[in-house]
Amino acid sequence: MTTTTDTPRRGGGRALALAFMAAIIEGFDLQSAGVAAPKLIPAFGLQPNQVGLFFSAATFGLIFGSLLGGRTSDAWGRRTALILAMLTFGAFSIGTAMVSSFGQLLAMRFLTGVGLGGALPILVTIAAESCAPQYRGRAVAIMYAGVPLGGAVASGVAMSGLHGGDWHMIFLVGGILPLLLAPVLRLMLPPLRVPAREETGMTGALGQIFAPAALPVTAMLWVSFFLGLIVVYALLNWMPQLLVARGLSRPEASTVQVLFNIGGIVGSIVGGRMLDRDNPLLTVAGCFAAAAAALLMLALLPASVAGMLVGGTLVGGAILCIQSILYGIAPRCYPTAIRGTGVGVAVGVGRFGSITGPLLAGAVVASGAGPEGVMYTLVPVTLIAGLATVFLLMRRRGAPALV
Repeated sequence: MTTTTDTPRRGGGRALALAFMAAIIEGFDLQSAGVAAPKLIPAFGLQPNQVGLFFSAATFGLIFGSLLGGRTSDAWGRRTALILAMLTFGAFSIGTAMVSSFGQLLAMRFLTGVGLGGALPILVTIAAESCAPQYRGRAVAIMYAGVPLGGAVASGVAMSGLHGGDWHMIFLVGGILPLLLAPVLRLMLPPLRVPAREETGMTGALGQIFAPAALPVTAMLWVSFFLGLIVVYALLNWMPQLLVARGLSRPEASTVQVLFNIGGIVGSIVGGRMLDRDNPLLTVAGCFAAAAAALLMLALLPASVAGMLVGGTLVGGAILCIQSILYGIAPRCYPTAIRGTGVGVAVGVGRFGSITGPLLAGAVVASGAGPEGVMYTLVPVTLIAGLATVFLLMRRRGAPALV
């Protein structure tokens, strides 16, 4: 199948549905370490610095995986690349459940991260190419909504105790699910290959990404992804601790985290619809302003359970709304032959934000600013990401690289 990927294709709805299923599994596995940590840490007797390495190992794997996954999807086809990514993080998630030393644990989490990182840019590309260009925003948003849904499932499992307190079970389930989906993808997902006449090597792809006409777009896309993921991961990693510091119990904080993910599902879909408007500039700018306002609201709300439940839901919806917008914009920045590479590199750069975010939040807390200080710090980060995104939208008509 070698039809151009910039036209609607047969089986597009099926491709989007399969990408959504894969995104749910991705979201579950991304949060599996956090779910398993309370039991895994005492089981291995991990010290605080070792806990940090445990979480960071997968994050560094995500960076490498994003770069590999995007390029592989251009070279070998979206389907083949996605199956390889799913098999990778499935196998090494199961491997995580079987480790007997801290060194093995780090290796398994790094390799799991490589698979997870590889899958996301491929899923973004598949979703974008499953429909006509004017519907790409909502298609990517529908796919991306699966990530917080999977995260909500993982958080729900932690709250319900369905894993029976056994940390091994979390990683086993997270590993078996992608292995079960892989043959379904092989049978039902269209190949989604780049036409042979458009194939571009790695050097040629990077040359186009950094070409003078495309460089301003590439730079602003990277800035947007980097700053956006600072906000997302600062909240994902620190929100439970910040809520406990404000007086909530740990079960109450976990409930807020679940609602953060549920709000994110709705926000993701809203973001995609905003992006598909004929003139999305003002609405997208409004989404970033609303996200900044939501962070301020969470900082100013009284420390009551009801207030935090509402605030957590709204913040999740607003923050993942803008993240959905960014994932929806990225495939539009590059032509078919280098789309996977371009999206993969942007996501990989953004992953450095996922490392910076928790460190930034930790530094703010250590300075004595408290939970409110973290929210105040993330407000300007969100607004600068919004300015970069508005710049991208303003360049759409003038930049040849955009489609």
